[in-house]
Amino acid sequence: MTYGIEFVPGNVNVKQVVNYCKLAESKDIDYAWITNHYNNRHCYPVLTAVAQATTTLKMGPGIMNSFTDTPAGMASFACTLNEISDGRAVLGIGPGDLSTLPKLAIDPVKPVARLGEAIDQIRALCSGAEVKKSGLQFFDYDGAKLTGVTLPGKKGIPVYVGAQGPKVLELAGLKGDGALINASNPKDFDVAIPIIKAATEKVGKKNFDVGAYTALSIDKDEKKAKKAAKIVAAFIAAGSPEALLQRHGLDLANVAKIKDALARFDFGAVGGLVTDKEIEAFTICGTPDIIRQKCEDLTKAGVTQIIFGSPLGPDMTNSIRLLGKIM
Repeated sequence: MTYGIEFVPGNVNVKQVVNYCKLAESKDIDYAWITNHYNNRHCYPVLTAVAQATTTLKMGPGIMNSFTDTPAGMASFACTLNEISDGRAVLGIGPGDLSTLPKLAIDPVKPVARLGEAIDQIRALCSGAEVKKSGLQFFDYDGAKLTGVTLPGKKGIPVYVGAQGPKVLELAGLKGDGALINASNPKDFDVAIPIIKAATEKVGKKNFDVGAYTALSIDKDEKKAKKAAKIVAAFIAAGSPEALLQRHGLDLANVAKIKDALARFDFGAVGGLVTDKEIEAFTICGTPDIIRQKCEDLTKAGVTQIIFGSPLGPDMTNSIRLLGKIM
């Protein structure tokens, strides 16, 4: 089992992210994943700063997409980050946030096929190959080659696919080195992992890294941990399809009320509507002992990397220190 941690360079500034990453490294956390949202600080310079301030921590964007960034641009960045970090770069890439892309005047057509082509072209470019036309639909490069970067060598840059639905989970198994799955509950991995496993077996792939991209809230006081987790659980519940809500036995009428309260920005009402059931379904939340047990449950479900994601807890520094004691 390895452990990662997510930071959002929107609610914290670059210097804070760097300091949190240094603390996480000192607590034996293995990976730092920096989120990528157009409205926040850009993850590329943040990752560069993290690379320069750490020595063992692996790091990468969590996650890029091939609508807002080109495969050539992502490949060049990944190789550059790998050079700066002395071989510690990883790349998270997914189909894109289909609710955000239209705001940027982007029509997210065929996101899975586009993602598959992007991964292939990134791998080819990072290998040093000259990529010639081959009839691809989206990224049919004509003589593209990285000529001014330090290439990563035979091992390449590990590619993690941000995956949720069955098509992207299958693609992750076929083309990725790992998957970043937005889920915190073993029930969701009971569904996801067989899809990935079937795909990896199809191509004879071993050592695939299954990442649980969790929503974490840890504190010595369980009530404080739950309070910090409520808003995150609310947003996840409100954006989840009915089948997922039913998988976790949630009250659909109550989730509809949560969704309505969020639309009205009535966060006081949201706090009253979110129950332990939503928190249990969509977060790992509680005291260090509870979190340790939940991590063990995820491991038994087949997860091989647990990423501790937002909100982390009532106090981020304290949360990182507590995480260091449970691993």
